[in-house]
Amino acid sequence: MPARRAEVSVVYGAGVVQGITLVTFPAAGTIFTSPEHYGLTSTQYGTLFIPEVVTAIGASLLGGAAARRFTLKRVYLAGLAADLVSMALLVTSQFCTGTKPLAYGLLLVATGFLGVGFGLVVPALNTFAADFHPEGVDGAVLALNALLGLGTALTPLFVAIFVGLGAWWGLPILSLVLLGALLAESVRLPLRITAGDPPSAQGGAPRQGIPVRFWLFAGFAVLYGICETMNGNWSQLDMTTNLHATATQASFALTAFWGMVTVGRVLFAMIERRFPPQLTYRVLPFLLGVMFVVIAVLPSGAAAAGILSFALAGFGCSALLPLTISFASEQLLTMGASVAGAVIACYQFGYGIAAFGTGPLVDAGVSLSTLFGFAAIAAVIMGALSFTLARKGSGKVAAPAAAS
Repeated sequence: MPARRAEVSVVYGAGVVQGITLVTFPAAGTIFTSPEHYGLTSTQYGTLFIPEVVTAIGASLLGGAAARRFTLKRVYLAGLAADLVSMALLVTSQFCTGTKPLAYGLLLVATGFLGVGFGLVVPALNTFAADFHPEGVDGAVLALNALLGLGTALTPLFVAIFVGLGAWWGLPILSLVLLGALLAESVRLPLRITAGDPPSAQGGAPRQGIPVRFWLFAGFAVLYGICETMNGNWSQLDMTTNLHATATQASFALTAFWGMVTVGRVLFAMIERRFPPQLTYRVLPFLLGVMFVVIAVLPSGAAAAGILSFALAGFGCSALLPLTISFASEQLLTMGASVAGAVIACYQFGYGIAAFGTGPLVDAGVSLSTLFGFAAIAAVIMGALSFTLARKGSGKVAAPAAAS
């Protein structure tokens, strides 16, 4: 069916574009903290992500109800529009750096819209991917998240290129162009899911309360959000301040992290029959914990080792969030299609803890090396939880793998 092939292409393309958009702010972290540009302190930079976290959590939790009322396609389109507004505000802010409070205010509003976009688009994309591939939901969800990871991996490279050209703002302009094209193409497609609306929208049985087991998945997602964000948001600052790497080397470290996130997701999707998802889920947290310890003890000047370490940390992160969505969707059937939105909301809560909780600690004199060392504890706790959550027989999702 040509129409369905076009829908699949758009959904997976949207994963790449959403990845690029999502990491635009962290990838431009050195621009935001540079006295020549925005001149933000570590605390201000960390606080920059508060609106994103709040709105992403809200959008993730409300997206399911909105989809039942307005259709999933409209929710997805609204998310793309929010991303578009975010990038437009980011471009505008660079003309206001002479009035720093105004520029900072625009950045805060921009990250708020970015959170709305993420919270609406990502659960919708997971739902579309799962519904379009009912014969292989786990592989479809991993593939989608691999493409999202590809976008996040490309973003630091784009930043390095545009900074080298003396026009860092080229990245949000590129995002604007990609989002505009994606929005135009998505509008003309049906983007309907064959599974139909959730039971509550059809007058079926009322939903039961939140199962106790959900809170274990929620805890895992929060811890994962902390671990991923320590790498994704603070790797560049760690590289430049602790390892005395150049800005280019710091960009390579972030690219290596997101690149290996993508590689891991693709790899584990390909070998899931020979290397079961349950085993992947139990091994990766401990690899991540080891890499946090390595990053914490790296000596000054070890830029190459830093890049390698962040790459391996990315591999450790790779399949954990997609598999959390898959396992939770299978085991928490009473929550219906809302489970992935709830998991993503918890992930965003962990993101927020690491994104804006780290800044004040750094300004107070706590070294990033120490904080990376503490992140290893979070990874080990995830490893312990994984033996409970990745039960035998998990991994084949009985319901759509995402919400909203």
